[in-house]
Amino acid sequence: MSKTSYKAAKYIRLSHADEYAKESDSVGNQRKIIDMFLKNHPEIEVVSEYVDDGVSGIIFDRPAFKQMMDDVEAGKIDCVIVKDLSRFGREYIETGRYLRRIFPAYGVRFIALGDHLDTLTDSGDDLVVSVKTLINDSYCRDISIKTRTALNVKRENGDFVGACPIYGYRKAEDNKNQLVIDEHPAAIVRDIFRMKIDGMSALKIAEALNKLGVLSPLAYKKAKGLPHPKGGWADKEGAKWSAKAIIRILENETYTGTLIQGRQGTLNYKMRDLIQKPANEWKRTENAHEPIVLLRDFDLAQRIMRLDTRAAPGGESVYLLSGILICGSCGARMTRKSVPYRDKKYHYYYCPTTKQRGCTNAVNLKEAALHDCILDSLKAQISNVASIDAILAEGDGRRAAQAIAAQYLTQIAENERQLSALIQLKSTLYENMVNGIISKEDYKTLKANYTADETRLHSAIEMLQQKHEDILAGKGERLRGMEHFKRFDGLVELDRRMVISLIQSIRIKSKTELEITFNYQAEYEKALALLRKEVA
Repeated sequence: MSKTSYKAAKYIRLSHADEYAKESDSVGNQRKIIDMFLKNHPEIEVVSEYVDDGVSGIIFDRPAFKQMMDDVEAGKIDCVIVKDLSRFGREYIETGRYLRRIFPAYGVRFIALGDHLDTLTDSGDDLVVSVKTLINDSYCRDISIKTRTALNVKRENGDFVGACPIYGYRKAEDNKNQLVIDEHPAAIVRDIFRMKIDGMSALKIAEALNKLGVLSPLAYKKAKGLPHPKGGWADKEGAKWSAKAIIRILENETYTGTLIQGRQGTLNYKMRDLIQKPANEWKRTENAHEPIVLLRDFDLAQRIMRLDTRAAPGGESVYLLSGILICGSCGARMTRKSVPYRDKKYHYYYCPTTKQRGCTNAVNLKEAALHDCILDSLKAQISNVASIDAILAEGDGRRAAQAIAAQYLTQIAENERQLSALIQLKSTLYENMVNGIISKEDYKTLKANYTADETRLHSAIEMLQQKHEDILAGKGERLRGMEHFKRFDGLVELDRRMVISLIQSIRIKSKTELEITFNYQAEYEKALALLRKEVA
């Protein structure tokens, strides 16, 4: 015996794809179609309306849909009306489960107007319904593939495809796929890198910014009405700067002008949970936008964060030599200690590893004497670098650079010969398969191998061409390291930025012997060898 009256819910859904695809699926139009149907069915009383706006139909974890099902379970609703099956859901298996099992279990009548489906007279089990739900599922798959393909093409071209630019950047007014610098937060980012390089910990930097009243990234974006991520680790009212926020900024390579996208994704179009992709699948584009931070400052900040250092007790920054002073006997990091004597404090460095644990280095080095020794060594190294650079920039050095450039051209020509032969081999593969010389499986394997070799050779040629241009323009690896040292010419005292920039490590072998390994040591030794070769 059928019921004579129903308490119904209007369910309306619109996804972003539907919104742009056709006007007939707009929220207003869906409501109008349902209301027109209800005028001719006085036995159906609408008690509620549920709208999921901007939500995909491939998933059923939708806010309004879940609320509707709660009301179904509570007995408040025994009829659900939608414009068509695609508005209810596009996933084949789950849509069928609701129509064939869940709604019948709760005695719910389901009406899909555009598909002429009413479970009062039709169980929803016929072939037409199954085919339509399969078509809806296939539609979602096709949309997903097209969307992913379009986004991948944009990423390959270096276009920004994210919804929320990172702190310090905004989307260009005339091109939403191009990042441009947002000057006020960009200045804060530069200050963060400067403070880190000067020796401040991430926590101290955060405290300093909060003390100055600087808005956190989230608070700034909300205040300016800018798009910002929702539901993230910092998405809460009154969010302040934290050590975690500082570290995220310091580790983000985007600030050097390099755009890295595609770090996350879903397993397929039916999954919402994001997974982390391996680094070799990321889309990386150098010089995609104007940098906020120089590459050398970014690299320096990364090195500082890799060092095992802590701030001085009661201080904001680390000690001058923290993390780079190493015991020449056991390899442990040397420790700084202070010894009060009368009205003064004397500072020493010593190895914390005891003799019982295998260290025989029992030296105690005065900090002042160590600083003087390091300062003298740095001055000498900078002077040596400048002298070698000046000599190599003249006559023999120019000839040496031209000789190296000629070697690059020779290698480029060899790579181009290999590439030409490879392209010729690749062009005959299909014909060989058709003629039965090779199997279809061999064809696929050889084609993939040839394509990989082709890509490798193209990359090698581009790299060699860049090296050739750099060496002729005086921008080779040798000069990059030398220019780095020459920036500190004329130094009179040590500071943390200088020490970290120029020194990789200092090994203390005894009270009178230490071994300094400078940054760009390999480039310096190559330049020295080149000079000796030219002189000989």
